[in-house]
Amino acid sequence: MNTLVLVGGISREALNKRLFNEIVKHYNGKLSFSSFEIENLPHFSQDIESDSPPVVEEFRAVVRAAQAVLLITPEYNRSYPGVLKNALDWGSRPWGQNLWSGKPVGIIGASIGAIGTYGAQSHLKTVCSFLNMYIMHQPEFYGNASILFDDKGLTEKSLSFVHNYFEEFEKWISNFK
Repeated sequence: MNTLVLVGGISREALNKRLFNEIVKHYNGKLSFSSFEIENLPHFSQDIESDSPPVVEEFRAVVRAAQAVLLITPEYNRSYPGVLKNALDWGSRPWGQNLWSGKPVGIIGASIGAIGTYGAQSHLKTVCSFLNMYIMHQPEFYGNASILFDDKGLTEKSLSFVHNYFEEFEKWISNFK
C-alpha cells in the first residue's frame, strides 16, 4: 500500500526524521513509504490556492496517489508544527476538494519529553477528523526519545514496539481498500 509519510520535524537533526529513517531501515511489511518535503510548500493563502505554484500541484498529486497517510510529528508548545498544518491545509483546499477525505491515517512522533508527542497528536487527531480521515487510535505511539533511541538507532525494546505498531497499521489500512 502506497503510504504517504509527512514528517513535521524539518531541522537537519530532527528526532522525527531520525524516527522515519529508522522505520524505513527496519520495516519489512507490506507498506510502501513515500515522503514529501513539506518545508518546500509556500504558506497557504487563499490568494494563491486556485492558481497554486508547481510545488503545490506536485504535492497534491502525491496526496492523490496515496492510499494511506502516516504523520510523524514533533511536539512544540503542546501542539504540532505549523509546517505540518500548512501541508494539511494545502491538501484540503480549495474548499470542496479535500484530498485527505477517506484516507486512513496513523499518527506517531518522538520528543525528548516524558509524555512524548501526546499533545501534538491530540491536536492532529482533531484536524484529521475534520478532514474526514480515518484515524487509527490504537495502538498509540508517543515516543520518548531517550527510550526509543540509543547511539546505534532504535533500541531493541523499541523495535518490537515499532513492528507491532506497523502490523496494526497494515491491518487498519486493509479495512479501506
